[in-house]
Amino acid sequence: MINFAPCNPNASDEVKSVLNYFSQVAGKGIITGQHTQTSVQGELQYIKKATGKLPALCGFELLSYSPNINYETCNEECLLEIVENKNTLENAWSWAENEKGLITFTWHWYSPLGGWDKSFYAEKTDFDASKAIIEGTAEHKALISDMDYMAGILRDFRNRNIPILWRPFHESEGTWFWWGSKGPEVAKQLYRIMYDRYTRIHELNNLIWVWNSPLVEGYVGDDVADIISRDLYPPAHQHTDLRAEYEELIRITPTPKPVALGEIGPIPSISQLAESRIPWLWYMTWSNDFGKTELFTTKEELRSAYDNDYAITLDKLPRLY
Repeated sequence: MINFAPCNPNASDEVKSVLNYFSQVAGKGIITGQHTQTSVQGELQYIKKATGKLPALCGFELLSYSPNINYETCNEECLLEIVENKNTLENAWSWAENEKGLITFTWHWYSPLGGWDKSFYAEKTDFDASKAIIEGTAEHKALISDMDYMAGILRDFRNRNIPILWRPFHESEGTWFWWGSKGPEVAKQLYRIMYDRYTRIHELNNLIWVWNSPLVEGYVGDDVADIISRDLYPPAHQHTDLRAEYEELIRITPTPKPVALGEIGPIPSISQLAESRIPWLWYMTWSNDFGKTELFTTKEELRSAYDNDYAITLDKLPRLY
């Protein structure tokens, strides 16, 4: 068994507890997970009805908590997404305090300066991420202001000893989000700025740092990453153990790290994973059609997955915090 030590030397006891658990289950089971985009959390209701169980990990979206949303330029779809996402933090509190499940946050971060409509997309903002990593620029000041605002939200979880699987600047291997639009080196520096600020200044020692990109040249470094992950969207109803994708991801570092599927469309094949023992630590099915319809995963496949002994569902998760 490999002991997964936290990258933050001041990590809380709850972080150490979660990472110790990850050390025990890697290659022996996979943690079931589901992203919930709205406060209704229809995905959890769908899973419960289909399987009689709940996932051990729940993902929550923070997009509507972005400080710099330009409401005047939002189209109807954008506004609806923001409205439906509000109050998701209340669901996160409930999940932590009542269910004691694992929590991960995704932040589709509306650009800190300028931007219109869904400005987390690079095509919807003129915000220059390459300037944001340079101290003294307007872009850097806006970046830090937004970071500090979000730190205030995360601080409440720290104060209640709730560990968070924190996955900032996700999918930075692509250019579709503003943080990846200037290349992997810039995205790497953005992440390291946040890590330094959140650990050193804000003392958010409840965060478990999840890096989310398979690019070797973009890897942020072992000193700031607890977990490495990637997002995958295979064709509908294609369920495998994703061996090739795992082997590609672990090339970013020779250091043994927990490895996760940050987002996925069709769920992986739990029966294949039970045989191959590819040590994906968790998967998190994305929301909407991926998580609450049969368009990508049938109910039969979902039930089979949740009933498999290799699957770690909420009822199997030990008390970790």
